[in-house]
Amino acid sequence: MTRVSRPATGRNITGSKTEPKPQLSDEQWLLIKDLFPEPPVNAAGGRPRVASRECLEGILWVLRTGARWKDLPTFLPSPSTCWRRFKEWTEDGVFLEAWQRLLEHFDRRKLVVWSEAFGDGTFCPAKKGAPDVGKTKRGKGTKLMLLVDGNGLPLALDRASASPAEVKLIESLLDQRVLPRDPDRLIYDRAADSDPLRTELAERQIELICPHRKNRVKPATQDGRALRRYQRRWKVERTISWLFNFRRLVIRYERYSHLFLGFTQLACVFTLLNKL
Repeated sequence: MTRVSRPATGRNITGSKTEPKPQLSDEQWLLIKDLFPEPPVNAAGGRPRVASRECLEGILWVLRTGARWKDLPTFLPSPSTCWRRFKEWTEDGVFLEAWQRLLEHFDRRKLVVWSEAFGDGTFCPAKKGAPDVGKTKRGKGTKLMLLVDGNGLPLALDRASASPAEVKLIESLLDQRVLPRDPDRLIYDRAADSDPLRTELAERQIELICPHRKNRVKPATQDGRALRRYQRRWKVERTISWLFNFRRLVIRYERYSHLFLGFTQLACVFTLLNKL
């Protein structure tokens, strides 16, 4: 019997002789290229640093597939190079800056709907003990809070421990918005039914629209006519499904909270790029 040896590196080797199509098109790359400056040439010599676009392709591959860094295909830069560049860009706020630029681009074209915004939270199981990881009935994990405009474009994203009630995280989510403008209305599910929250948002000139909880004792305050907007809340659920197409977000493997947030910010960037 003939034994087939496995590659010693543990990295995938594709059966195709040609490299697959890049995830970023040339037009998309031009919009954010200057935010990812090329590494300077080492005057003392030595191996040159890998180009920024190649590293970004490697990071996007991990984000899209949810695979381990060491499983990066051989046509992409090495796992250590991509991880170091990902950490560097996350800590420098490059992904957040790219997200802001793209939203401003949509806003200039009058494509951001500020008259209403939709919010929701979703649970991401965590495989390691880490900051922003809490216990729930579903196990330990992190809660991702998302705010989108009337078209489903991501406006803000926050992460927190999964233990606190969702109503306590809504104001923090609004404070994380990428552009400084507040929406006119916030449409949320029953988790936001709180009279103190309604008052606090009203002070910010934001109207909270959400159905009352079934066990509510206090008199109803929600206008049924305004609640018709609740029928469009599927838009935030659709955006969450877009983000979870990036499999690295489905389960949190990052121990460091800011690196997990970096992946979510990059997912929002790529979602907006695909809408251009």
